[in-house]
Amino acid sequence: MRQTNTTVVETETQLPLGWRERLSPSKLSTIPGRYNLPRMFRKSGHGHSTKQMREPVPTRSVSALQTSFKITDTFELLRIRKWSVFDVQYAVVAGLCIFSLWIVEPSAPIIKSAAGLGYLLLLFMPATRQFFLPSWPIWTYLLFFFSSRFIPYDVRPDIFVKVLPALEDILYGTNFSNFFSKWTHPVLDVIAWFPYGIGHFGLPAVCSAIMFIFAAPGTVPMFAKSFGWMSTLGVAIQLFFPCTPPWYERLHGLEPAKYGMQGSPAGLARIDALFGVDMYTTSFTTAPVPFGAFPSLHAADAILEALFISHCFPKLKGLCFFYVCWICWATMYLNHHYAVDLLGGGILAYSIFYTVRKFWLPRPQAGKTYRWQYEYVEVGQGKKNKALDEELGYTSVGAGKRSADWSDEFTVLDSFMHSGSSSGSSSPTSTIRSDRSNRRTD
Repeated sequence: MRQTNTTVVETETQLPLGWRERLSPSKLSTIPGRYNLPRMFRKSGHGHSTKQMREPVPTRSVSALQTSFKITDTFELLRIRKWSVFDVQYAVVAGLCIFSLWIVEPSAPIIKSAAGLGYLLLLFMPATRQFFLPSWPIWTYLLFFFSSRFIPYDVRPDIFVKVLPALEDILYGTNFSNFFSKWTHPVLDVIAWFPYGIGHFGLPAVCSAIMFIFAAPGTVPMFAKSFGWMSTLGVAIQLFFPCTPPWYERLHGLEPAKYGMQGSPAGLARIDALFGVDMYTTSFTTAPVPFGAFPSLHAADAILEALFISHCFPKLKGLCFFYVCWICWATMYLNHHYAVDLLGGGILAYSIFYTVRKFWLPRPQAGKTYRWQYEYVEVGQGKKNKALDEELGYTSVGAGKRSADWSDEFTVLDSFMHSGSSSGSSSPTSTIRSDRSNRRTD
C-alpha cells in the first residue's frame, strides 16, 4: 500500500493594505453616528434641533419629591437660573405681601419681619419649597383679603348699589336671587349650606389630594397657582369695583352704602340658629370685604375646581357640572350673590384655566392611573413656540409634543424653572421614534 505524504505549509495571513491602521484601538473608539445611542437623547439647546432629546442622566422618578433641606441648593439653582418675564409673578406676590403686612394694624414690625423671614426660609429649603412656592399666591390672597379691612376709607371708590340689580334686569329680566330666596325651608337651608358653607372651604384641599395621587405630576402646582391668582385678582376687582350683595337690597333697599357698615350672614344665619352654633354670623358680620359681591369667588372657585377635575378625569364632567349648578343655586338661595356675580366669577375662572391649560398644564396620558406611573409629562395644548419652549425649559418628546423637567409634584422653583434642573426622563419609545429621521449617516 502506497503512503501519501502530505506537507502542510504555514503561510502568514495577509490583510488588505490599511486594515492594520483601522484596527488600531484609537480608531475602534469611534462608533458610527447611526449606532451612537446617546445621540438619540441629546438635550435640546441653542444651535441644535428641537427634535433632539436630552442626554440620559441619573435622575429620580418624575413623580419623586424633594427631601433636601440644604439652602445652598436653592442658591446654586438661582445662580444658574435663566430669568424670564414670567418671574415678574414673584415680584407681584412679594409686593402684595409687603403691602398687606404694612397696612395691618397694629404695626408690630418685629412680628411682621419674623413672619416674612420665616416664609422666606420655607421658600429656600427644597423640601418645603416644593409646597410653599406653588401655594404662595394662595397665602398672598388670604393675607391680602384679611388685611384689606385696614385700607383707609378715603382712598376707596364709591360703593355701587344699583349697578348689579340693573344688570340683573338687563341680562335676565328678573332678579334670580330674590326669586330663589323667596321660599325657604330648613331642609333647603341644609342643602344649600353643604356647598356654600363647607364645600367652598374644604373642596380645594380635597381636589388637590385627588389630583396629587391620580393626575399627572405637576398638575397640583398649576392648580394652586391658578387658584391663588384667580382669588387675588377677584379680591382686587371687589376692592376697585365694590358692589352691594342681595342681602343689602333686602335690608336697606337702594340706599347709598358707606364703608364701615357691617356685613350680614344672610341665609347662613338660619344655619347658626338651626345648629345653635355661631359659625357664620360673627365672621360674615365683620367680614373684611362686605361689599365684594362681584365677582362671586364662591362660583369662581367651584368652576375652577370643576375645570381641573374634568381635565384630569373626563368621566367626572357630569358630577362637576352638577356641583357647579348646586353651589350657584346656593349662593342665590342664601341671598349672597346675584346671578350676574356668578357670571363674572365663571368668566374669571375660565380665563385663568384656559391660559394655564394652553401653556403649562400637564396632559393626562391614557393608561396612567397614578402619578407614579408617569415616565414623562406633556404640557400645554397650543402650537409649539420655539422661543417660548426654550424660555420655559420644555423639550420635544415627539411630533407635536412637549415635555417638562418635572422633578417633583411641586417642581423645583416651579414650572418656569425647568431649565435649571436636569431631573425627569423622556419616554424611550417616543424618543427613539422621533430621532430616527434625524440620525446622521456616517
